[in-house]
Amino acid sequence: MKKDKNSTLVKTDIAERTEGLVIKTTGSSYEVLPDGGGATLACKVKGNFRLKGIRTTNPVTVGDRVTALVNPDGSAYITAIQPRKNYIIRRASNLSKEASILAANLDGAMLVATLKHPVTSTTFIDRFLATAEAYQVKATLVINKTDLLDTPEDRELLEAVTYLYDSIGYPVIQVSAKSGEGLRRLQDALKEKVTLMSGNSGVGKSTLINALIPGLDLRTAAISDVHDQGTHTTTFSEMFPLPEGGWIIDTPGVRGFGTIEIGAQEASHYFPEIFRISGDCRFNNCTHTHEPGCAVLAALEENHIARSRYNSYISILQDSEEGKYRAPF
Repeated sequence: MKKDKNSTLVKTDIAERTEGLVIKTTGSSYEVLPDGGGATLACKVKGNFRLKGIRTTNPVTVGDRVTALVNPDGSAYITAIQPRKNYIIRRASNLSKEASILAANLDGAMLVATLKHPVTSTTFIDRFLATAEAYQVKATLVINKTDLLDTPEDRELLEAVTYLYDSIGYPVIQVSAKSGEGLRRLQDALKEKVTLMSGNSGVGKSTLINALIPGLDLRTAAISDVHDQGTHTTTFSEMFPLPEGGWIIDTPGVRGFGTIEIGAQEASHYFPEIFRISGDCRFNNCTHTHEPGCAVLAALEENHIARSRYNSYISILQDSEEGKYRAPF
């Protein structure tokens, strides 16, 4: 096939090469938007695109720039992936050694979290942020459902969590898809950028995206009253164009965020406040768990590092060293 002057595909007797953007994965195929516009192509994968040294569940991901061959019968195959400027990855499950690439070629990543109905754990938040640091993706924390935080204790918690991450250097956006609070700031942060949006099931990610893109009408579901957890309404990753420019990448909700490729000696690099202080440790290879003269442990005791953040750091050490490390308290 080939494109005529109006960017539509027309039949020829040979396969036609097309460059494009992967905007959706469906498990067995990938939807590619041709650079010249027109209808998306449902493509299979032809070739070995696995990341070197990593077993991945998906060789191609949303955000990839690819080359596809379109056959005369209409079938299409991705034959090459252009070099990625970055990507973000998570372990498929806590017991798995396989990884899932969430998206590629990102300008940023937003983690949607909630402090009530359901509660997003700080460990989950910290693991996501550390992974973004590891893959050089700028991360923002979006605290959704602020309309549910209606007691003084709730508001105090909101401000404490906001202060914690803001003081480390992460932008924090307080938002309510229901009331509209913070939506303008969120729109401004997304404008003209390619942004991954992730979060636990039930945090209102799909509802937020519906508010950002009128008429999209992504499916949403109620939270379980028994377990206070959401159900998976997003099945596959997909990119959506934003009204003011840019793209948002919607991903399936996850209940855990397993790290991969983060070794014990580099884990502290992905916690900015720990990394800054670690330069004062007595030993260059300090793991900040037991060593004498450890500046990080001293800062922890003096409350210059949040204990929740340190516990998350220890949990990543346990990932990398099969549970070898324990918090020293």
